[in-house]
Amino acid sequence: MTDILTGQDLINAGLPAGRWFGKALRQANALLAAGGSVERAIDLARSFEPAPAVPLKSAATVNFHLNIEAETEDEVSNVEMVKNTMTGLMRTPVVRAGAVMPDACPAGPHGTIPVGGIAVSDAIHPGMHSADICCSMALSVYPGVAPAALLDAVHAVTHFGPGGRPRGQQIRPAEEIMARFDANPFLQDISSRAIEQFGTQGDGNHFAYVGTIKSTGETVLVTHHGSRAPGARLYSKGMKLAEKYRKELSPETLKENAWIPADTQDGDDYWEALQIIRDWTKGNHLVIHDMAAERLASSVSDRFWNEHNFVFRRSDGLFYHAKGATPAFDNWAEDATDLTLIPLNMAEPILIVRGSNAAHGLGFSPHGAGRNFSRTKHKKRLMGRSNAEIFAEETKGLDARFFTGHMDISELPSAYKSAATVRAQIKQYDLAEIIDEVLPYGCIMAGDWEINAPWRKKKGW
Repeated sequence: MTDILTGQDLINAGLPAGRWFGKALRQANALLAAGGSVERAIDLARSFEPAPAVPLKSAATVNFHLNIEAETEDEVSNVEMVKNTMTGLMRTPVVRAGAVMPDACPAGPHGTIPVGGIAVSDAIHPGMHSADICCSMALSVYPGVAPAALLDAVHAVTHFGPGGRPRGQQIRPAEEIMARFDANPFLQDISSRAIEQFGTQGDGNHFAYVGTIKSTGETVLVTHHGSRAPGARLYSKGMKLAEKYRKELSPETLKENAWIPADTQDGDDYWEALQIIRDWTKGNHLVIHDMAAERLASSVSDRFWNEHNFVFRRSDGLFYHAKGATPAFDNWAEDATDLTLIPLNMAEPILIVRGSNAAHGLGFSPHGAGRNFSRTKHKKRLMGRSNAEIFAEETKGLDARFFTGHMDISELPSAYKSAATVRAQIKQYDLAEIIDEVLPYGCIMAGDWEINAPWRKKKGW
């Protein structure tokens, strides 16, 4: 009788060699040492053999809903790229359904979920929520406060640009949130980031927008941002873990669409990490709103919020990945109201909508106006005029500010799709009902912080 099984014994028994041999041999030899037979030990080792690699689906297996219509030559190209990339994504073995919103635009290589895309899956795909986990909108009403005063107050208390608040100005999140960070294996080593960046809004298309509600004239603050560095760090960890599973389960799947199986401890821990990041992000919005109220010695009479870049789990047990899409189904979260927010650009109203839960939208509506061009291409299209001329024309009548002091013309209204087109297609495809609007007074964005970025100064630019 064999005293110890080797890898060659398993190969002789017809088992394919692989990294799984190590664990299989440890367990099989433990059984032998306890008096088990060689036959039982080999059978035990056989149970560790991984399932065969899951192949990609054929291109025509899963269709997706296309809720977008090109109205210009530029949009034709944009929509075609979105269709191509969604077609590639739908081949992912665990993906069940997909949809595209009217504000869709490509966001990476072929097969990467586009902005304005929804993918339904048996598993969690970190690449489908991206680094800006829980990018979201929050609205607060400030009774009796003038828009100008509110915009000044927000400018004084918020923080845009890279990094977090300096020491002495940091704001600690709720202890319950921090305890959950410390208890989660994906988040416990980034608690310091959760403190440093609490009460900050980042850069890019994130904003603090002050306006008045069309139906009542009340002054409101609407903020737009995501989970900052804590979310970005979680995304990086999720992508590495998903890649490990991709290599084992489905090497043909694109890296961008790798998944974490839901029925694993990893899946449970990652799902919980997403919920913690969601709660941190909501608190990140509201602390800015509350600091503005405190500065004004005012109060907030009403507020609501919604994410539009997240993973939702519905009653069917499936994971609905919204990469820039607003939930439009009932009870999409425990703190959900029946209203959500859709911004268009700084010169246009923010739409207050009630979702329609349209089947062809997989229960989602658009998240904004989207882009037809990259930032770089948009800037090239504006060449021939000074930034000051462009700014004056596109922000006429608005108090538009850039927190870092440097204008970013890639965030001006012309950088985005036609607001009228997006509104029309929301109605055309019955994706949501527009209940009210926030009329613009002014807006704060990060601006072009890279002009004075540390890495530019270091290189002597």
